[in-house]
Formats: sequence, C-alpha cells, structure tokens
Amino acid sequence: MGKAGRDWTQIYAIYGMDEWQTVIFLLIHALLFSFVAVLFLFYFNPLSSVVESFFPALPAGGPRFIAGFTGSVTAISAVCLFFAAGNMLYSSVSLHWEMAQRMINVVSDWSTVKTALDVGCGRGILLNAVALQLKKEGSSGRVVGLDNRKTAMATLRTAGMEGVQEYVTCREGDARRLPFGDNYFDVVVSAVRLHTVGKEFGHKTAAAAAERMKGLVEVVRVLKPDGVGVVWDLVHVPEYVQRLQELRMEDIRVSERVTAFMVSSHIVSFRKPSQHVAGSGEVRVDWRCCTNIC
Repeated sequence: MGKAGRDWTQIYAIYGMDEWQTVIFLLIHALLFSFVAVLFLFYFNPLSSVVESFFPALPAGGPRFIAGFTGSVTAISAVCLFFAAGNMLYSSVSLHWEMAQRMINVVSDWSTVKTALDVGCGRGILLNAVALQLKKEGSSGRVVGLDNRKTAMATLRTAGMEGVQEYVTCREGDARRLPFGDNYFDVVVSAVRLHTVGKEFGHKTAAAAAERMKGLVEVVRVLKPDGVGVVWDLVHVPEYVQRLQELRMEDIRVSERVTAFMVSSHIVSFRKPSQHVAGSGEVRVDWRCCTNIC
C-alpha cells in the first residue's frame, strides 16, 4: 500500500496519538453510562417504584415516565460519548494524515522548496508528510519541526521510520517567538496547533486572541517573499483570514469545513507577496511590526 493510502492502524503504529488520555476518559464514561442504561432497562419496574416512593404526589404513570426518560437520556449520553471518543481517535490519526496530504498539495512545486517549517510538529505526521514530498521530488530541501514540548526524540524516531530522517530537523520553541530570521522559509505549515497558542488566558478571551495573532504574524515574518503558508486549524479561522487580509497577504483561500475533534476546522492557505525594492518615496514593509495595516 502506498504512503498516501494508509489505513489508521499503519498510521497509529508509527505516530500513536497525542490525545489518548481524552479518548480513554470518554470511553470510560461511555461504558459507565451504558451500564447505568442497562440497569434502567432490566430494573425498570423496581426503579419506577423507587421514584414513586420518593414522589408519592406524582400522577399515575408519572414515575414510569421519569424512570423511562432518565434511562433514555443515559443511553443517548452513552452513544454520544462513544461517538466523541471515536471522533477524537479518527481526528488524531486518520484525519490528521489525510489533512496533511491535502496541505502539502496546496504547494504547487515542492522541487523548488529549500526550507520548510512545521509549527507545532508534535509527533511528526505533517512534518514527515512534507519530508516525504521533498524526497519524492528529489529536492535537496529540509524541513524543520518546531514544538514547545520536548518531543524531538519521538519526532526524529518517526522520521526514521518513514525513511526521511535526513530531511528533518527539530527545534524547541514558542510559536509566538519563532527562533528564525525574517524571510527564511519557502513554506510554513501548521496543523491544529495555532488555536492552542495563548490558551493559558482562556480560549475566548481577547488576550488569547492576541496571542494567537502573534503566532500568525510570526508565520508571515519568517516566510520568504512569494512563500506559501498553510494552516489547518479549529474554530478561529475567521480571525486568521481577517489578520492575513490586514497583513496584505495574497491568494488567501479557505477550504470546505471538516469536522475534527468535534468542532469545525478549515485549511487556510496564503502567499506572502513579493517585496518591492525600496526606491524614492517608498517604504519597505517590516513584517514584524504590521499591527495596524488596513
């Protein structure tokens, strides 16, 4: 089976998943709710009697309705929890791989790419997809994986399993302060990571939004002129589009909605415009300071 046609077991065998604690938590609660729903089913009459003893003033049939309604809600809750656990597993493994393939297809010509960056590389699904594409095109380029967690060893291990270790390097750093110079990368990608920037301030606060925008501006800063940025992210995509428009990015495109991790997600791609040579009366744009462009 080809690299792009893997099933989830192959992907999981290499990369595992970052959200396994959440999946286990959801499964445990789903099993608990299922057990309670089965109890309501098998002991419906005794439970109706218990309800009647606690609420003797209920009209005829009221205790049975309450017992039946409670059992139904419990069963539906179990189904929802099983679905949530399945969606988390699918989003972290199969969908993550599929979206990585979509993201690399945004770049029309990888053979000319010399430097690429994956912001928030995690265990390396997108990072290695970029490296595999560079290898396929016979490029001499390299891709850097940046994460604020100490995942370098695990990431390099997966690169070795994919046979692309010579194309991959890892750095530890913060998306809000990328440790690279201006105009450094031909391509910058990021998968479901920018929305976590600033989460210490609360996801819906103005402070968190400001921190996310710092990460986006950093992506723009390190891109070369005519460089391509590709971001797959959750919930806050309209904010990214607005900020990219303010930064005068070109070819801004938003993919169709994809449900991931139980919420809507989109791929946003854009191109950094060529910088004009500063002549008489012209001002060169400093991408680090573009906070008030209209």
